[in-house]
Amino acid sequence: MPKTLILIAMGLVLAACSPQAQDRIARDAARSAITPVLVERFPGVPLEPALNCVIDNASAVQIRSLALDSVTGPTESTVQIVTDIVSKPETLTCLAAEGLPALLR
Repeated sequence: MPKTLILIAMGLVLAACSPQAQDRIARDAARSAITPVLVERFPGVPLEPALNCVIDNASAVQIRSLALDSVTGPTESTVQIVTDIVSKPETLTCLAAEGLPALLR
């Protein structure tokens, strides 16, 4: 299916959902775009805690961009957004609190 049709279909599905459902769908889609970036750029970091930290510290605009990237596949923009989120002090604190204990288990 052409990329444009996928984006239109995704928009129609989201429009029919409650704001909470839209947020959950966007976050789930963003996770699928973030995963390959974390695996490639941060090998050895526990994936699930890292995903949670990145998602929890992303802005709404970043979540939407990453959700769209899940349709088209990760790009340099995806890598840049994830890198920007990981560089935030709040994300680093989260990774230290959540990622390190998982790594030490």
